[in-house]
Order: sequence, then structure tokens, then C-alpha cells
Amino acid sequence: MKHDSLISHFLAQTDAVGLVLAALLLLMSLASWYLILAKGWQWLQLRQRGRAFQQQFWQAASLDSVAQQLSGQQLVDPFSRLAWQSLLVRRQHALIEPARLETAGSMAEVLTRQMQRTIDDETTRLENGLTLLASVAAVAPFVGLFGTVWGVYHALTAIGSSGVAGLEQIAGPVGEALIMTAFGLAVAIPALLAYNACTRGNRVLLARLDRFAHQLFHFLTTGQNTATSREA
Repeated sequence: MKHDSLISHFLAQTDAVGLVLAALLLLMSLASWYLILAKGWQWLQLRQRGRAFQQQFWQAASLDSVAQQLSGQQLVDPFSRLAWQSLLVRRQHALIEPARLETAGSMAEVLTRQMQRTIDDETTRLENGLTLLASVAAVAPFVGLFGTVWGVYHALTAIGSSGVAGLEQIAGPVGEALIMTAFGLAVAIPALLAYNACTRGNRVLLARLDRFAHQLFHFLTTGQNTATSREA
């Protein structure tokens, strides 16, 4: 018996509970694959845009030119948003406080808090959807197992009521019921792999963002550029 005919026969013979479980696994699969493709594309875009922005930032003529350019465009990557928020804090503090040594420390503290808030916001933004991937990876095998147990129960009940308990009568229905377990694993494995890949990708991106934040903080507070072309 072919796999497609086996699945169609299982769906035709199962009851409402089995159909609900199969539909639930199908929805989990569609949602996880949507997130897999969306997160993969998002990570590639953020990586390319982050590198381009860092090169553009450190090659700019002045901070005023960078601020003017950022104010007229949509900020679509964590690095540009971090730079824009930091420049806003620096400008606002310069307007409020006179430029003297006793206020330098307070500006550094305000800048540190703003950078930390921005990094926390970017972390939350990058983690959107990962909870669903983790939930699908954890729940899908149990949903499939429950479907298998339910199918085996109904198969054995039907065999018991018919009074025929040969190997051929048992192997077919039980084998069809095991499809739900395979379906659950097929849904869970890609979601688990994608969750691990997204977690590592976010960790790498946030490490680069944190390094850029340290370089930017040092430049805004001391005027010295510690970035290199390799780091950008």
C-alpha cells in the first residue's frame, strides 16, 4: 500500500478526534514553516543591512551628517536604531546641560541606560515567534502520540467487536494509527532545528550589536574611534 493511499485510508476511517488532531498538526506545520522562512529571511536581511550601516557610519564625515541621514529614512535594522537613539540622547543632553567636566559622567550614564534599553528592545524583537517554534517542537510529538493511541484504541475495539483477531486484522489498523506519530515527528523536528538555528543566529547578531554599542559609546564619550574595517 502506498503512503498516500495509507494516509487517505486512515483519514477516511478515523473519527472526529483523529481529524481534529490531524488538522492541529497541519496548522502547527504551516505556522512553523512560515516562521522558519520568515525568520531566515529576516536574519539574512538584518545581517546585510547591519554590515552596510556600520561601514557607512564609520565612513561618515561627521555625527551630524549621520543624524541627518538617519532622520530622513526608515530605520530597519538594530544598528541604525541603536545609533539614532544614542545620537538623540547625546543631542538632548548637550542642549540641557552645559558642556563642562562635571556633567560628562551624567551624560555617559544616560547614554548607557538608553543603549541598554535599545538592546533589550531589539532582543525582544528578534525573539518574536521563537516561543511558537519551541512550543511546536515540544507539543507536536505528544499530539501525534495521542492520535496514535486513540487510533489503536479504536482499531482494537473494532477488532474485538468483530471477533476476528488475526495478525492481518491487527497489523493494518495499528500501522495506520502509527501515521499520527510519524506526522507529529515530521512537524516537530524542523521546528526544533529552526529554533536552535534562530537562537544561535540571534545570539551572533546581538553580540555584534553589543560590540557596536561599546564602540559607539566610546566614540561618543571620548571622540576616539576603536572600530576596525574587519569588525564592520
